[in-house]
Amino acid sequence: MLIAHRDETICALSSGALPCGVAVIRISGPKSRFVIETICRKLPEPRKASVRRLCDPANGEALDQAVVLWLPGPHTVTGEDMAELQVHGSRAVVAAVLRVVLRLHGVRMAEAGEFTRRAYDNGRMDLTEVEGFADLLAAETEAQRRQALRQAEGGLGRRLSDWRARLIRARAWIEAELDFTEEADIPDGVAERTWAEIAALAAEMQAELTASRVSERIRRGVVVAVLGPPNAGKSSLVNALAQRDVAIVSPEAGTTRDALEVDLDLGGVPVRLIDTAGLREAAGLIEAEGIRRALARAETADLVLWLRPANGDGGPLPTLEASTPVWEIVSRADEAAPAIDSDSFRISVRSGEGLEALIERLAGFAGGAAGNAEIGLMTRERHFQSVARAIGWMRDAVRGADIPIELRGELLRRAGDEIGRITGAIGTDDLLDVIFREFCVGK
Repeated sequence: MLIAHRDETICALSSGALPCGVAVIRISGPKSRFVIETICRKLPEPRKASVRRLCDPANGEALDQAVVLWLPGPHTVTGEDMAELQVHGSRAVVAAVLRVVLRLHGVRMAEAGEFTRRAYDNGRMDLTEVEGFADLLAAETEAQRRQALRQAEGGLGRRLSDWRARLIRARAWIEAELDFTEEADIPDGVAERTWAEIAALAAEMQAELTASRVSERIRRGVVVAVLGPPNAGKSSLVNALAQRDVAIVSPEAGTTRDALEVDLDLGGVPVRLIDTAGLREAAGLIEAEGIRRALARAETADLVLWLRPANGDGGPLPTLEASTPVWEIVSRADEAAPAIDSDSFRISVRSGEGLEALIERLAGFAGGAAGNAEIGLMTRERHFQSVARAIGWMRDAVRGADIPIELRGELLRRAGDEIGRITGAIGTDDLLDVIFREFCVGK
């Protein structure tokens, strides 16, 4: 379990793979000033970049000429004293500087995510901002970048804090009427007006919950499953769309035994393309399991591409959820003349026929399925589950006219706690290791 020890100073390379033009070494903790004074011999002016010669205090040997930043806490990213060393990005320079810094008493290498964990522990970030920062580091498309940045900058946290504050205010009015019914300062019937406000808030939260399913799709990618009989050209199509060989292509039936996934960027929207086992009746145990998994993935996909070869029978379409759209695609269109009455999408990986049009259509579907990245703020299943539970408690309270008002107030308390768990305002120790495990060392 990653635990921030406030008496320890941590350091790590934060700028990525070496070699590079400039490498950034971050230091955070109570010994940050000591580190800078020891290897630079003079403390730079706070928050002002200074060029300094870094030296090994053991023998005075020069390590590098670097840009040094001294950042006294608490107004830093981690809330602690911090320093940054911007050194030349060779492996030898970085290794030498880290070796000298880590040799100093009280300084150790940071664990993965420890800088961000300290920011959270010191109140510089809430859990939703932490998750947004993790998503920003992992973003691969423009839509993912915009979405993650909004969350990292506190968009979701502010919305949740507003909801929780309104719930707390509602509880305060209810308890005030309960405890001080004889006081003239408490307006008559305030509790009843409060229930109308709670009902409106629950509706607002439900609308956000529905809209945020779009945000979840952007984060995970629009899932497109490719189905069809053996040798229909599924793997060839996946390779063509990915523009590289990610799936084995063979004339032998049943080559694909398990679902193979590849991530694409179509028009700035992430798309997860899934190549599946060919569907047929006669199959061995292993191939049958592959077929079962193929159908299972198709059930949860946002779109299914059903391939059938132009020169053969593709068989009947599988039975899927009614809401799952299915596009029928005729593959190997160059091997047979088009049927006069066929309205299927025709492609040929070999000649390129229909591929560009298919990609444009997929990009349009992905953009429509992902919707507007500005709509919803929630992106993770834990967000959805907590908000859904809170809405349930709130609606129970609103409908509970026949139960004591104390119990209705307790339902609102539970709803507020559910919202607080998302940001970390309410105990979330069991979640922290899972969340911070997503980060790399130096972040």
